[in-house]
Amino acid sequence: MGRKEVVEMARQELRVGFIGLGIMGEPMVRNVLKAGFPLTVFNRTSAKTERLRDEGAKVANSPAELGPDSDVIVSCVSDTPDVLEVILDPQHGVIAKVRDGTTVIDCSTAGPDAAKQCDQALREKGAAFLDAPISGGDVGARDGTLSIMVGGDRGHFDRAKPVLEAMGKTITYCGQCGAGYITKLCNQICGAINLLGVAEAISLATAAGIDTEAMVTAVSSGAAGSWMLTHLGPKMLTRDDSPGFFVDYQLKDLRIASDAAHSLGVPLPGLGLAEAMFRAASAGGHGRDGTQAIYHVLEKLRGG
Repeated sequence: MGRKEVVEMARQELRVGFIGLGIMGEPMVRNVLKAGFPLTVFNRTSAKTERLRDEGAKVANSPAELGPDSDVIVSCVSDTPDVLEVILDPQHGVIAKVRDGTTVIDCSTAGPDAAKQCDQALREKGAAFLDAPISGGDVGARDGTLSIMVGGDRGHFDRAKPVLEAMGKTITYCGQCGAGYITKLCNQICGAINLLGVAEAISLATAAGIDTEAMVTAVSSGAAGSWMLTHLGPKMLTRDDSPGFFVDYQLKDLRIASDAAHSLGVPLPGLGLAEAMFRAASAGGHGRDGTQAIYHVLEKLRGG
């Protein structure tokens, strides 16, 4: 049996439940629908679920209600406490009605201890937990090109992979439970420090009075080129603060990374600087702006 036939069989057999229809979750859900999986969704704000009902999804009234009708349950929520609530709440969480053999996948960015809590509790119900955070922003979520980094049981990963492939382009098995979350924290450290470098380069070019667009074009094609420079550099130039990923969400992720580093005794000075800059951006009123709004902090520092 070829790969195409295996994927088609998975689409026919796997029923998917999805929790969280935010800036990332909603386009991810649409790609799951587009791939042909039977789908049931839950979101705290019911208006978003109504739009998806019209597109063919069923709607649940709680995460628990996804359990009886789902083989794979995916969550994409804001923070570690939200992950624990939607999965482990004994009355309304997934665990209340999860079936034996179900694969529960969390695509949020959370602390590795949360993965261990969810994994242990779900194992007692005969289910499995995969920590599978995502990277690629709202563009990747819409286009189905997300990078998804996964920790947990390899057998459940293989089983659920067709669902993950409906949402992402690069699906990487990273190892045991918690490895996905740690890998995402590494991603967030790299991204935040890179973004700070982009903002500083633009700040220098602006102060020097050179053509900032030309600078971004030149640097993008060289050794210092990056996704952040290519996609968010131009937004900094035009002061476009529209969010692909919120400043406050990035700050939350850096806080989780800092906590993980502290628990492991790992000194990460660059992370500390990036966290301070994003905290300043949030305190300056940019919490719900895109991460490129960190540039405004540098503007204020140079008196711009």
